[in-house]
Amino acid sequence: MNDDGAANTNRGGLANESGDSVVTLDQVPCWSSVECRDSNENEDPAFSNSYFPDPLTSTDEGGDCSYGMQSRFPVNHEVNSKVYLWRGSPWVLEVDAVVNSTNESLDESQSSPGLHEAAGPVLAEECATLGGCRTGMAKISKGYDLPARRVIHTVGPKYAIKYHTAAENALSHCYRSCLELLIENGLQSIAMGCIYTEAKMYPREPAAHVAIRTVRRFLEKQKDYVHAVIFCTTASSDTEIYKRLLPLYFPREKKEEVLATTKLPADVGDENGETVIDERRIRIQPLPNVKKKATPRIPQISNDLPVSDVLAARSRNPSYLSSYLDPAFMSLIKDPDQRRMEQWEKAADARNGWDFAKMLGYGDLRGPPLSAAEEYSLHSRYLAKANSLNLSEISEMRIVYRGGVDHEGRPVMVVVGAHFLLRCLDLERFVLYVVKEFEPVIQKPYTIVYFHSAASLQMQPDLGWMKRLEQILGRKHQHNLHAIYVLHPTFGLKAAIFATQLLVDKVWKKVNYLDRLLQLFRYIPREQLSIPDFVFQHDLEVNGEKGAIVDPRTKYVYQRQ
Repeated sequence: MNDDGAANTNRGGLANESGDSVVTLDQVPCWSSVECRDSNENEDPAFSNSYFPDPLTSTDEGGDCSYGMQSRFPVNHEVNSKVYLWRGSPWVLEVDAVVNSTNESLDESQSSPGLHEAAGPVLAEECATLGGCRTGMAKISKGYDLPARRVIHTVGPKYAIKYHTAAENALSHCYRSCLELLIENGLQSIAMGCIYTEAKMYPREPAAHVAIRTVRRFLEKQKDYVHAVIFCTTASSDTEIYKRLLPLYFPREKKEEVLATTKLPADVGDENGETVIDERRIRIQPLPNVKKKATPRIPQISNDLPVSDVLAARSRNPSYLSSYLDPAFMSLIKDPDQRRMEQWEKAADARNGWDFAKMLGYGDLRGPPLSAAEEYSLHSRYLAKANSLNLSEISEMRIVYRGGVDHEGRPVMVVVGAHFLLRCLDLERFVLYVVKEFEPVIQKPYTIVYFHSAASLQMQPDLGWMKRLEQILGRKHQHNLHAIYVLHPTFGLKAAIFATQLLVDKVWKKVNYLDRLLQLFRYIPREQLSIPDFVFQHDLEVNGEKGAIVDPRTKYVYQRQ
C-alpha cells in the first residue's frame, strides 16, 4: 500500500479532498476495511482539538453489563462492505448518484454548496421543470458536468423540540426516499451528504443517528440492490460524529457489537429506522370466535324488514362486510419493502428479455405487469392529480368526450382519431384528462366508439403508451367495458389492434369493426352521438352509394336510394 493509502487508514477511512480531480469508489476506503480503534494514540493531529470521546474505548463506571444483552445491530460483514465514509466534496465522486439537500422549490440558492457550480447551469433549468419536492420526499435529475450520473434532490425538515419525533421521521424518510429512487432507476452507488442545514436548526448528532440507522435498516433488506453508500462530510465536527457513531450501527467485530449495546440510544426506531410512538400505533386484532378455514354463511335477510333492522343485522355479521372489501385495497397490507422488491425484480426480468414488439415498431412493452394493488394506487394518484388541474385545453380539442347511451342503456364514450394531433399534444396531460373523463363512466358497464375516419393521416401513439394507459385506467375499466366499436378501420389499424390483443391486454378482444356509419346506428341510436361532419364526408367517400347522407338542417341520417 502506498503512503496515501496508509494515511487514509490512519484517519479512520477518510480521504482528503482532491480539488477538482475525479475520485473513484476504489479510492475511498470501505468502512469494513478500516481498522477498529481501541485508543486515540494514532489519531490524526488534524482532529486532535475536535475529537469526541469514542463510545467504544471505555465502559460504564459500574462495569461492563452489556454481556447477555441482544444487539439490535449485530455484525453484518456484507452490509459493512457497502458503507464508506468520505471527508470532502461529494461533487468530485464518480458514483451513480449524489444527494442534494435543498428546499421545496429546488432553488439553486438553497441547494447544497458547490453543486450548481460543479454541475453547470443546465441542472438549474431541469430542477425548474421537476415541480418542486415535498419535505421528506426526493426527486431525481441528470448529473450533467458532475462525475456522478444522477443528482437526487431531497428536502429536509425544519427542527423544533416539540416536534422532535415528526422531524426525526421526516429526516429518516429523506434518506429512505433517496435510496428507493436509487434502486428504482437501476443505480447502485450513492454519495449522501448531511441532509440538514443551519437554517433549519437540526442538531448535528441526532441527525447523524437518524441517517446512519436508516441506511443500516435499508441495507439489511435491500443489500442485493445497493453496491455502495458513501457518507460525505465537509466539516470536521460532522466527520468526528460519524466516526463515533458508525461503530454503533455498523460494528465490524463482536467486541464493537457488544460494547455498542450500552452506547446506543434507547430509541433506535423500528425496522425502517423511524421513530414509533406506541400510543399512536394502529392495533388490528383478529375477530373473536372466527375459524380461519370455515367460510361463514351469510344469512338471508328478508326484504320486508325495515332498513334500520337490516343494517343492524348486517352489522352483527362481520362476514357481510368482507364480501364488499376491495381485494386490491386489502392486498396493500403486504410489507411495503416486499412489494417494492417484487416490483424491482419484475422490472429487471422485463429489461433482460427480448423486446420483439419494439423490434417490430410497436413501442416498448417490456414494463412489468402490475398487481391489483399497484394498479389501484396508480389510478388513484392520476385521478387526484387530474382533479387538481385545469385541463380545458384538452377538452377543447374534442378528442375524447361523453356521448349518450347505446340501445341497452349503457353510457358511451366517443374518441375521434383525427383530432389526436400527436405533434402538438401533451400526452401526460391528455392521460390525466382521459382518467378524469372516464372515471364516472367506468363504474358500470359502458361502450366506446372510435372514429378512425381520416385518422390514418395523423401520427398515433405506440402500443407501449397504450399499455401504460390501460394500467392507469385500471381493472375496473377492463371489467366494465362492454365493447369498442371502431368505424372506418384501415389495414394498419387492424394490424395494430391485433398486436395489442396479443401483447397488451385481452380487453382489446372486445373490438368490433364497422365499415359503414349506418352499421354503428344498429348499436347506438343516431341521436345519442355527436358526430363530426367530416365523418359523414369520409363515409360517403369510402362507401360511395352505401354511404350515409345527413340532412344539414335536421341532421337526419339516411342511406342513398
